[in-house]
Amino acid sequence: MRTQTEEGYTHALGNRQVQMIAIGGAIGVGLFLGSGGRLAAAGPALVLSYAAAGIAAFFVMRALGELVLYRPVSGSFVDYAGEFIGPWAAFASGWMYWINWAATGVAELTAIAAYIHYWAPAFPQWLTALIALGFVMTVNLLSVRLFGELEFWFAMLKVLAITVFLVVGLVLVVFAIGQAGPHNLVSHGGFFPTGFPLVLMSLQSVVFAYASIELVGITAGETARPREVMPKAINGVVWRIAIFYVGSVALLAMVLPWTAYRAGTSPFVTVFSGLGIPWAADAMNLVVITAALSSCNSGLYATGRILRSMAMKQEAPRFAGALSTRHVPIGGILFTAIMFLAGVALFYFLPERAFNIATAVASLGVITTWGVLVHCQTRLRRTGHRSDFPMPGSPYTNWLTMAFLALVVLLMPFADEDQRVAFYLIPLLAAAIALGWWAVRRRRPS
Repeated sequence: MRTQTEEGYTHALGNRQVQMIAIGGAIGVGLFLGSGGRLAAAGPALVLSYAAAGIAAFFVMRALGELVLYRPVSGSFVDYAGEFIGPWAAFASGWMYWINWAATGVAELTAIAAYIHYWAPAFPQWLTALIALGFVMTVNLLSVRLFGELEFWFAMLKVLAITVFLVVGLVLVVFAIGQAGPHNLVSHGGFFPTGFPLVLMSLQSVVFAYASIELVGITAGETARPREVMPKAINGVVWRIAIFYVGSVALLAMVLPWTAYRAGTSPFVTVFSGLGIPWAADAMNLVVITAALSSCNSGLYATGRILRSMAMKQEAPRFAGALSTRHVPIGGILFTAIMFLAGVALFYFLPERAFNIATAVASLGVITTWGVLVHCQTRLRRTGHRSDFPMPGSPYTNWLTMAFLALVVLLMPFADEDQRVAFYLIPLLAAAIALGWWAVRRRRPS
């Protein structure tokens, strides 16, 4: 029997669904699509970027785990920011997280439209994006259980695709079939064929690839037995990062020379097409579409809960706090869906750059969220709290993780034009959030 939380939600997500939501959050379009362009730019040394970002992601997840077991809530890091830093931090981090998902949703919808266009070039791409948005919005509005089931099967497909590649890639490398072999790591211009600086410049896009791993923390408020389920889900992310991300990129660099990959094409399609498998492109096209749908689905879920948590504190539009009879935050979901729809216009003005600009902006929200989680865990420790699921190496690992996140931001203006656009938006975002907080404080009774 499902029970109801103090926030009005139901404990509709079980261990099986939470585990798969955690997996789905750790595998996305950033790996399936984006890694091809990054390999073409940085060469085999890209694996170092994935490893560095993966280590940071591990500590972020363990910080999240300690906070979730301290107090499991659907507001997640927004509530923790309010408790351990201050109300202004909750307001800022909540809206930055919303900006992250609004930008990500735009990127994923444009990706879906582009990949459906691969099969049906005569079908209007704007209509494809509209249908995709309508589908994930309907799923989120119906029930959290339906959301959990859909994410379960989306994640299953993504895991299956990555697992097949890992097995095939390992066989190719071990038996030196075709061009495959460890020699590809150094035989085409060396391990750093384009220089170490380009490896550093890839960090922003790699961090975006790890985005959404924190989603499992937001499910805590609607998870049965969170103190039992959450540590397993969070620990599971660790080995998935090592195998699915670092392992996949390392194998991609060994199966084919890094010069074989290019931006805009899935590296996995490149590998299977090289083996002469005619249906590989269609199969991977389906996986990329699934990954994009999964991301939009998760974005609506996460922002709906975050916006409702903020609306209940008068920090978001009042209608965002509306809860439907099915116990889903209908107001917050519809608010984000409208922004998804409005943002698709970017695709028509800058069709070749829309995805990269959107992901660069989204990464600012990811970095903010990760930083808030790590800082809140530091503050939690200072209260004398002792957890059964502590973050390893704290507080030293907190400082190292924060330094890594700061480095990613500082490198953005020295990278490509799309990252510079996102970097120059930082003062505008800060000003908008500061103005919003000023308005909220004026509206509140003294």
